[in-house]
Amino acid sequence: MLESPFLLAVFLFVVVAIFFVTQAFRIVPQQTANVVERFGQYHRTLNAGPHIIVPFMDTVRYRHSLKELVIDVPEQVCITKDNVQVKVDGVLFLRVMYPAKASYGVSDYVSAVIQLAQTTLRSEMGKLELDRTFEEREYINNSVVRAIDPATDPWGVKVLRYELKSIQPPKEILDAMEKQMRAEREKRAKILESEGDRDSRVNRAEGEKQETIKGSEAEKQLRINEAEGEAAAIMAVAKATAGGIELVAAALNGVGGRDAANLRVAEEYVKQFGSIAKQSTTMIIPSNLTDVAGMVATALNVIKKVQPSELNKN
Repeated sequence: MLESPFLLAVFLFVVVAIFFVTQAFRIVPQQTANVVERFGQYHRTLNAGPHIIVPFMDTVRYRHSLKELVIDVPEQVCITKDNVQVKVDGVLFLRVMYPAKASYGVSDYVSAVIQLAQTTLRSEMGKLELDRTFEEREYINNSVVRAIDPATDPWGVKVLRYELKSIQPPKEILDAMEKQMRAEREKRAKILESEGDRDSRVNRAEGEKQETIKGSEAEKQLRINEAEGEAAAIMAVAKATAGGIELVAAALNGVGGRDAANLRVAEEYVKQFGSIAKQSTTMIIPSNLTDVAGMVATALNVIKKVQPSELNKN
């Protein structure tokens, strides 16, 4: 009978000891923090690793993940500076830096950050016109982060960045923007076409100009070549004439030269007179037509008056 209560006591002691050990020993995973309260007040923060707490006195009240959290900010309607309603949604990236502040600074820091991001986004969108909202996405993202990051510091939360997912204007605005873009594309196409036509005309004019210049230069060179050829021909004729005159002069001064000249003059006289008779039906015959010797003598007198030195000069 004594052994049974003793064994029961030992058994109860072992159970209570196991319970105390399991309640006192805590293992906190990596990138996780546990907030411990003692008798309802903040006591300490348990970081990653093994820890011992006092059962019934210490209680793990809050557990926080220290990883970067990705929070989807719900879609909301914003009014731009030019009074256009657009639907905007985004993604918020944040991290818990101080688990104690995140536990006692605000009841739900995720909901609080989302509400703060939405109100800030509406304010920033109201400062921009619709066209600029598509161009200034980076500016809007940075503005939201700069506005809400100081406000979340008492909550122990760090806002890392904010990204706009989509901006959806009304359908009629989209149609108007599409027409505007189509008009801009047509305008650019016409400008490019006109510039191409202008460049083509300029190129053709430049080509015609170069062709005219080359043609004029070729014609100029042709005339120069013709002039040089004519000058060379004239010089050749002049030299040949001078050589002939020199030979005639030398022949006249030689033995029998004058007799040969008499014969040559007589032959030419008769030949030319005969040619006149063939070419015309009417002739004026001189009175001394039969006096060929007289005509030859007259020609020889002319030759005698020309000095041999003058013949050599020519």
